Amino acid sequence: MKTFIIVLSLLVFVPCLRAQQISPIANTDGRKTISLDGQWQAIVDPYESGFYDYRYQPSANGFFKNAKPNDKSDLIEYDFDNSASLRVPGDWNTQRDQLFFYEGSIWYKKSFDYQRRPNTRLFVYFGAANYQADVYLNGQKLGQHEGGFTPFNFEITNLVQSTGNFLIVKVDNKRRRDAVPTLMTDWWNYGGLTRDVKLVEMPTTFVHDYMIQLKKGSRQRITGWIKLAGDKLNQRITVRIPEAGVSRTFNTDASGSAVIDFNADLTLWSPGNPKLYDVTIEAETDQVRDQIGFRSIETKGTEILLNGRPIFLRGVCIHEEAPVRGGRAYSQEDARKLLGWAKELGANFVRLAHYPHNESMIREADRMGIMVWSEIPVYWTILWENPATLENARNQLTDMIGRDKNRAAVVIWSVANETPLSDARLSFLRKLIEHARSLDPTRLMSAAMERHYTDAKTQMIDDPLGEYLDVLGCNEYVGWYDGLPAKADGLEWKTKYQKPLVMSEFGGDALYGHHGDASERWTEEYQENLYRHQLGMLKRIPFLRGTAPWILTDFRSPRRPLPKIQDYWNRKGLISSGGEKKKAFYVMQQYYRELSR
Repeated sequence: MKTFIIVLSLLVFVPCLRAQQISPIANTDGRKTISLDGQWQAIVDPYESGFYDYRYQPSANGFFKNAKPNDKSDLIEYDFDNSASLRVPGDWNTQRDQLFFYEGSIWYKKSFDYQRRPNTRLFVYFGAANYQADVYLNGQKLGQHEGGFTPFNFEITNLVQSTGNFLIVKVDNKRRRDAVPTLMTDWWNYGGLTRDVKLVEMPTTFVHDYMIQLKKGSRQRITGWIKLAGDKLNQRITVRIPEAGVSRTFNTDASGSAVIDFNADLTLWSPGNPKLYDVTIEAETDQVRDQIGFRSIETKGTEILLNGRPIFLRGVCIHEEAPVRGGRAYSQEDARKLLGWAKELGANFVRLAHYPHNESMIREADRMGIMVWSEIPVYWTILWENPATLENARNQLTDMIGRDKNRAAVVIWSVANETPLSDARLSFLRKLIEHARSLDPTRLMSAAMERHYTDAKTQMIDDPLGEYLDVLGCNEYVGWYDGLPAKADGLEWKTKYQKPLVMSEFGGDALYGHHGDASERWTEEYQENLYRHQLGMLKRIPFLRGTAPWILTDFRSPRRPLPKIQDYWNRKGLISSGGEKKKAFYVMQQYYRELSR
């Protein structure tokens, strides 16, 4: 129970640390909400003159005041109401040609009315804003959030008016050396309010958060916790799972926390049978419903065990790039298309790179029976010795786990991708792993680690980080960045760890419809040939328990300017940016069919 006590203590103190910004409300889809999606007025502000004065000091009369001239002599140099609009959710880059490469600040404004009901509280909830968001309501600052892929919310109960409310958000996607991710990545820096925005109406005391999952190593013992927020924290809370015949009551303590622990006769979630149960948490003052699957995930030696049985993770990597239309994916339709392609490939597993994807992806994976590797964007060259960078990464890890901890599909939390070896890096990542385990002791930990050649024919996995992980992850590009495809034929892989390996990236680029012989780069035939050699090598790795080729679909990247081939797209997709399947898709599909027999 020590782990759950730590988690509950963290939840109690988060509101104090973030002032008006409390930790995100769990399962907003199960609450009474009012959507603020749609068209928002927007002002592009590359010099941040709506935030700073000409001495570069914060202005008391910035754009967040939404000021109007009192008469024809008043000087006000901005006007939301006569400004062009941007769609929310959505990135700004793909909505206007002139914003395609834009990195900087844009101010968003949405007006709304709201009739408050007695004994209720009101919150404004953002699915995500990339990268830093300063949020104001009716000219008053609610707070700031940093991190482009996790949810956040603010209470606005005492600030909201019955009519004429204006919500203003300054979103800034400038890259910074001390940020997470840092300056250099290999995906498009889509800016804006990229996920849903909504008002969430709650009782004065409500079920703020909860974790209801199988105990580590058990297939019938449910453990977890429930946390209330409000002024009536001592309550009786009942957890009901009608289909499993469960109705168990617990009492919260003075902090509003209750630890739950009981047995249940369950049909376990799996890719072959993604069983979800209707679960109700009923307090004296609130009630919330969720759909939750129950499964166990663990390792034993070099095996990965799902519900006690060995499983091979037949996977593929996915970026949050919208299928066909391009831009940031955000909708249930986007999720169904991307995960549907993964299923067609033969996948039972996806690696969602390189940051937490939108909640629709996780919910759809839950329903479709696809296991998920979810990670935070600790990517390449983070400032390992900067305490603020570590705190930022910890916050993003906390919010990722907080949102998705009740989703059976998520089996792996990942803390990093391709990070160079150093003592500072190891210390940084160890702290993240320890933090993740304190929040969620039920799932496996991994990262895409470093590997190296010990001789011309041997790749060794002995990254010190491996000692602290449950599953080894490695990215390799033999045949693309590392020699030609035939090089894979003579390679042997070794590791110092008695742990399972997921080859978390491999592949090469091909422009769909570009043909030639198997030795010509950028052709579908080269990519197809590369995959055949790769699979021959992968089959010889005795401790390999999963593969995730890079990547399901082509995706935009500023690092890929080659004219007529890349045109700012990474072309390693098995499927093109237009949704057409390349020849390598069918090579992987055949391999997965063989594995599933």
